[in-house]
Amino acid sequence: MPTAQETSSVPWSEILTRTQAPALALVCLGVWLHAADGLIVATMLPAIVAEIGGGALVAWTVALYEIGSIVAGATGGYLVLRFGLRRPMGLAAALFAVGCLVSAVAPSMPVLLAGRLLQGLGGGGLMALSFVALGQLFPPRLMARAMAAISTLWGVSSFLGPLIGGLFVAHATWRLGFVFFALQAAALACWIGLAAPMGRRSPAAGLVGTVPAARLTVLAAGVVAIASAGIAIDPVRTPLFAVAGLGLLAVFLHLDGRAGPGRLLPPVPFGLGTAHGCALAMVFLFSAATIAIPAYGPLLVTAIHGVSAMTAGYLVACSAVGWTIFAVLVSGAHPRHDPAFIAVGMLMVLTSVIGFAHAVPAGPVWLIGAVAGLEGGGFGIAWTFILRRVTALCDPAEVERIAGAIPTVQRLGYAVGAATIGIIANAAGFAEARTVSDFLTPAVWIFLGSLPLALVGLIAMLRFVSPALEGNRLPRTGTRPS
Repeated sequence: MPTAQETSSVPWSEILTRTQAPALALVCLGVWLHAADGLIVATMLPAIVAEIGGGALVAWTVALYEIGSIVAGATGGYLVLRFGLRRPMGLAAALFAVGCLVSAVAPSMPVLLAGRLLQGLGGGGLMALSFVALGQLFPPRLMARAMAAISTLWGVSSFLGPLIGGLFVAHATWRLGFVFFALQAAALACWIGLAAPMGRRSPAAGLVGTVPAARLTVLAAGVVAIASAGIAIDPVRTPLFAVAGLGLLAVFLHLDGRAGPGRLLPPVPFGLGTAHGCALAMVFLFSAATIAIPAYGPLLVTAIHGVSAMTAGYLVACSAVGWTIFAVLVSGAHPRHDPAFIAVGMLMVLTSVIGFAHAVPAGPVWLIGAVAGLEGGGFGIAWTFILRRVTALCDPAEVERIAGAIPTVQRLGYAVGAATIGIIANAAGFAEARTVSDFLTPAVWIFLGSLPLALVGLIAMLRFVSPALEGNRLPRTGTRPS
């Protein structure tokens, strides 16, 4: 690894040369398609529901995308080892393009959701493989510059996503918005197949049997079962599907715990006895508690406050802006301050959940944006220090698995949270709402229903930042805490 002095002395001109610029463009395009997707679809969602219906399935637009992203992220590394980088990355771009086209021509919400699943597989794959490509396409001394370019792109996507989605809704149609991204993904797939730089690493010979297909199937089935519980609220059907979904998630955790070196998550991934258990529980719960605003925020804000789709999209984007700004402000903090920053950040996120329950139904509109910025700022303050603290306290043999588990658990939280909030939303009458007054009660309960998740996450956070945990490290690999 390069030293900080070596990295900081590398000028941007070295990564923008004729040999390095194509590689940088490749990873940035892959990240862009994934990063912009959520905000663009959130911005277009009110127009989508107005045209094809499916209000009861709104949560599925997030849940299925996240399921696809989890599956793609979990299999991306294996596919690169087996086939090299070009074929998996080209397939991911093609899947994203096909998913966008399916959504573009969808006559009903179920068809659009099939497209969203394909977009999740493609977008999640592009994201995971773009980070794999960083290690293959750039020498170590240029990786920091490449990461800086990607981070900048994330910030740009938070601005351009709502703008693009809003422009298509206002001046064309949401269907052309999907076509626009399908064309970008198709062009990327063609470039990858024909000319894109792919490094010199060869596929590993004889590698078989390492895709965790059974576990991923059980995981996906669990999220789908929970989401299915909210389609039609029924005193028998709803709890039956919810319990079945939770049971399948428990089966996934059991199977993964018995998978040895092929585990997706560390041993005993959730709990209060270890640093990683607290951290992953906290990430999962707070992610689940905060998915309500991207899933339902634009629909509720346009219906209640009469703002444009673009304005609603930018209100959601305030979270991404807050994340970026606060992450930069605290990035140089000393490790001894990690517990304080994590606690402050997660308390900000908890406060935002309560704030949305008031601001979304009552307004004013600027307050919704401020609360979204508070939420993103809380994550921005805490996120870097969560990883730093948990890796300092865990078994060195599990550091890489825990670091990789954090984004996986985050996406799992989004998927399970969206499915859960879908039940609450439809139970509160969201699917049948037509007038402003009809939307007020769901607007309160969608966010108050997220509060128990955040409160349990707060318990995990308090344990995670406790000095007592510093003497209770993760047991060595293969053992369980007593």
